Amino acid sequence: MANVRTILVMTAIVGLSSCTNNNKLSDAYGNFEAVQVTISAESAGKIHYLKVEEGSQPDSGSIVALIDTTDLYLKKLQLQAQKMAVSVKRSSVLSQIDVQQQQKANLLTDKNRVTKLLADKAATAKQLDDVNGAIDLVDKQVASIRTQDAGIAEEMEVIDRQIAQVNESIRKCYVRNPVRGTVLSKFAEAGEIAAPGRALYKIADLSVMELKVYVSGTQLPAVKQGQQVEVLIDADKKSNRKLSGVVSWISPKAEFTPKIIQTKEERVNLVYGVKIRVPNDGSLKIAMPAEVNFTAKN
Repeated sequence: MANVRTILVMTAIVGLSSCTNNNKLSDAYGNFEAVQVTISAESAGKIHYLKVEEGSQPDSGSIVALIDTTDLYLKKLQLQAQKMAVSVKRSSVLSQIDVQQQQKANLLTDKNRVTKLLADKAATAKQLDDVNGAIDLVDKQVASIRTQDAGIAEEMEVIDRQIAQVNESIRKCYVRNPVRGTVLSKFAEAGEIAAPGRALYKIADLSVMELKVYVSGTQLPAVKQGQQVEVLIDADKKSNRKLSGVVSWISPKAEFTPKIIQTKEERVNLVYGVKIRVPNDGSLKIAMPAEVNFTAKN
């Protein structure tokens, strides 16, 4: 009889303890994430330097790597010399137009003189026709020269576009860090050969972390965009540390519970993903587990 009473008392204690623990359970569980950006080379060549290390924090827009530009620079010099030669040729063509324009001016003077002489019957109509023919010939020669000049101008524009293309290729050899953050991984070293698309390093902004959790359909009405929530991380083996977070994203559609959930019964449930932005004081790390309460727990 004593054994039966003992069993009943122990059962009651366990039941009471279970109720108490359930009251202290958090609303959701998840892991911290960060937006990770992989910086890759845009050109091919030898890496002269790569000024990042794992854990370093390069500024946004700062030049962190340089890929060899020698071939591109030599090509640019060649194009500039070619443009100079074409420019000289164009100057020569334009000077021919000036000569023809002066010749036309002289012919117009002759035409006026012949016209007056013809009125006094001191010149013939053929003389006037010869002057007009010469003027027409000069006009045709000027038109022909202008056509040549247009072709030379187009040639110079083509060279300018090629120089611009080379300048853009040279610009891509200077690798700029796109975002301020912490370098997570480094994939290349100075002296190695880069190729377009080769990853150089990976960076992430760790100043604000995202905690991704999953909530059930019954919990969803209690979660709103911009809502302040309580986030718990491990302080030690027995206690938690409280942080403040803001709901930044709620999935618009349901999905099956991720396979990382332990029990098979929970894995087949439909849940909604929720992301919570939490300011990082330096203690939060990628993949660190955490808990969240959408309403304060006593």
